[in-house]
Formats: sequence, C-alpha cells, structure tokens
Amino acid sequence: MSQSFPASSALDEEIARAELYGLLARLWYAAPDAELLEAVQVAPTEAPAAGAFLEEPWRTLVGASRNTDAAALRSEYDALFGGIGKPEVYLFGSHYLSGFLNDKPLVHLRRDLERIGLARDESMPETEDHIACLFEVMRYLIAGEDIEVSNLTAQQAFFSTHVQPWLPAMCDAVTQHPKARFYASLAGLTSAFAEVERQGFDMLD
Repeated sequence: MSQSFPASSALDEEIARAELYGLLARLWYAAPDAELLEAVQVAPTEAPAAGAFLEEPWRTLVGASRNTDAAALRSEYDALFGGIGKPEVYLFGSHYLSGFLNDKPLVHLRRDLERIGLARDESMPETEDHIACLFEVMRYLIAGEDIEVSNLTAQQAFFSTHVQPWLPAMCDAVTQHPKARFYASLAGLTSAFAEVERQGFDMLD
C-alpha cells in the first residue's frame, strides 16, 4: 500500500491539472452561463495543503464570481474581448508574439498541432492560437490516452513554445484594464497557474 500511494497522488495531481486547464479554457472562451457560474460560486476555497500557491488567486476568483451574475459577466466579456473591429484585449497568441493576427506564430502552431494529430474544428470561429484552444491542447496532452502524444515531454514543449512566451503579457493586459473585474481575477489565477507550470517544467531539464 505504501508503494501505491505516491502513484495515486501523482495521478490526482495530473487530473487536477487537466481539469484546471479545462476550466480556464471554458472561462476564457466565453462568459460562464448561470450553471457554471453557480458552480464556481459554491466551490471550496481552501486548498488541501496550507499555503498552496494557487489558493489565494483561486479564492479571489471565487469571491469575484459571488459578486456578479451571468448577465454582467457577458457584458464584461463582450466589453473586453468582443465587439466589432479591434477588441480591447486580444486573446490570440499571434498578436503578442508578432504584433499581427494570423501571422507566422499561427503557422508554426498549426504545424505542431498537425504533428500530434489535432486540427481546428471548422465550426469554431476562433483560430487555434486563442488562449482557450491552447489550454484545451494542454488538457489533451495531460489527460489523453495515447502516451506517445500525451506525456510530460510533449506538454513541456508545447507550453514553452506556444503558451509561456506570451501568456504573461495577455494576463497583464486584462488585469490592468479598467473594465476588468471578474476577468482580472481570472487573469490572476491564470498567471499564477502558468508560473506553477513553468516551474514544474523547468525541473524536468
């Protein structure tokens, strides 16, 4: 039994990573509906281990969710990331990496996605460098069943190439925007989680 416990803990940690990537992807893709918002509002805010790095940003997000409603979040999301023409804040990697949408970083990303057998759903209007799409890829690389594709090496390579170089700038842009309330707290959690991921991957080198 003593030999199985570390493996179980490691599995739980990987499941938690995948689930957090999935939640972040959903919240960055669109404002939460009433059902998801309620789930966040009633979520526990204490981490299993005291002093956990993500505990405070998670508590801040849950607190922000309790001070709003679905309609207000739709308005906030549209004000920040939607609208006609140029949005207030971009959620696409190419904008931060090259200064242009649909530029060379997106071409590079599509090549890497093709290598791991992934392609954009044509029904989705967003390009693959949208932060929600990238987080879904990370979730797949953690939780996928094909160990030839879903493994730590692939996670590290994808994160360091397509997420880490620009995510802090996006989170800063959201946090500093005067219209951002709930999404400022989401950016704080996202930034903290990305730092945990970066440190974890650095330990693999």
